[in-house]
Amino acid sequence: MSSRPRHDAKYATIAADLKARIRSGEYPQGTALPPQRALSSAYGVTLMTLRQALQVLADQGLITQRAGKDTLVSPPQASYRLGTLRSLADDLRDQGHEVTTQVVSVGFRKALPLWVAEWFEDTDRALRVERVRLLDGRPVVHQVSWVREPYAHAVRERDLTTVSLYDALADAGGVVDRATETIRPGILGSHVAGLVRQPVGGPLLVSRRVTYQPDDSAVVVDRASIVGKLMEIRAQRSATRISVQWGHQGDGN
Repeated sequence: MSSRPRHDAKYATIAADLKARIRSGEYPQGTALPPQRALSSAYGVTLMTLRQALQVLADQGLITQRAGKDTLVSPPQASYRLGTLRSLADDLRDQGHEVTTQVVSVGFRKALPLWVAEWFEDTDRALRVERVRLLDGRPVVHQVSWVREPYAHAVRERDLTTVSLYDALADAGGVVDRATETIRPGILGSHVAGLVRQPVGGPLLVSRRVTYQPDDSAVVVDRASIVGKLMEIRAQRSATRISVQWGHQGDGN
């Protein structure tokens, strides 16, 4: 068996160190990393090994490499696994991001919008929860969730700035079996634009999600407006599966 050192371990170690330094703020978002020759010298490796490490960071969405120009630090990647029943906030927190929730309003409504009423046909009112999600202090998602009885009253009593809607639903005795989700493009209206601090008419990704109980009745109907300048959808393909994720990107400024 060969005893030669594994060069892949070197670039992986460098990538991990650079990632930690980016996360700590030593290399702030939007700034340039030191020149590649300076970095390769500092780490005591060849340019080829250093570039392998940088490619790892680029694949993770942490940096942007521009041919003949500086390597820029991008906002950290934030992936949301659409194939799970976990919430967006839970996925982002597990990746080390600071996610905070601002509750705009919580209250019962009798006049249900059509996109909710079609799923709650057998009830004349539901709980409406309006929230804004902030990622690393920046508002990126406006979310309106509708919850039906018999769980709505219990959910209303919870502090939804610290407790996820799914956790509140489970504590109230609700059992979630599956969910369907569709994503379409949209534009920012004045109400949402003001809440996410973006100009009216800007691009949106609009997610419509319906969560079902084991008896196939809808228990939560949710619409999330994701700022198109700050979030993107990424797909990773392999021979056996496709993984679709949300990614957090810069705003182009």
